[in-house]
Amino acid sequence: MENIVLTKQFVVISAHVGDFVWRCGGAIALHTQNGYRGTIVCLSYGEMGESARLFADPEMTAAKARAIRRQEAQAAAEALGADIVFLDGTDYMLRVTEQMLMTTAEILRQTQPEFILTHPAADPSNLDHVTAHNFALEARMVAQAHGRPGGPVIGAPQVYSFEPHQSELCGFKPDTLLEITSVWETKRKAMECLAGQKSLWDYYENVGLQRGAVARRRQKQVAGSRVYAEAFQKIFPSAVEFLG
Repeated sequence: MENIVLTKQFVVISAHVGDFVWRCGGAIALHTQNGYRGTIVCLSYGEMGESARLFADPEMTAAKARAIRRQEAQAAAEALGADIVFLDGTDYMLRVTEQMLMTTAEILRQTQPEFILTHPAADPSNLDHVTAHNFALEARMVAQAHGRPGGPVIGAPQVYSFEPHQSELCGFKPDTLLEITSVWETKRKAMECLAGQKSLWDYYENVGLQRGAVARRRQKQVAGSRVYAEAFQKIFPSAVEFLG
């Protein structure tokens, strides 16, 4: 009975420690609360380019910032109910290594994920996100390769790009809206673990409400009800038995 996955799983591949919280924290919480096991692969800590609040302290160093950001991300992942793996990359610019790729491919083979969440293919304002997107597809490809050693290959899990910070710059056209109203407070708790980026807490609450307003029009929601949602774009076509 070796190498049999008994619990449905999913994997998130995040360029920086905050990305998985802002963009898909609701999806993580919703699925983990419904019996899935989530694994977050964090490529870097974002200490170079996404920790301005921390560097307001004149005694702050990159090493200190990394430690703080790691602690914040660990707390956020725990709040969302997911495991987290840190690959210790450096951000701005993010340079991935062969070892990081092989480690992630191994995680994919171990978890046999139902789906993968990561960044969209384009983001001219943050090229680390583009690197993470390509890295995720490469890891998926390696994990599918029968000639690569290291356990059973994965199937063809759907890859969902989560919404970037500036959708209009990235050609992001969501085709999937996930209602996260039932887990919104959990996502908010996870966001508040990221004290180094406090300015984004309310911003992403507004994004959740805006996407919720669109989702409400696609569902039988009571008029005026408060709805939160997250937006995603599928990389591959879905195979379905029925339309509708």
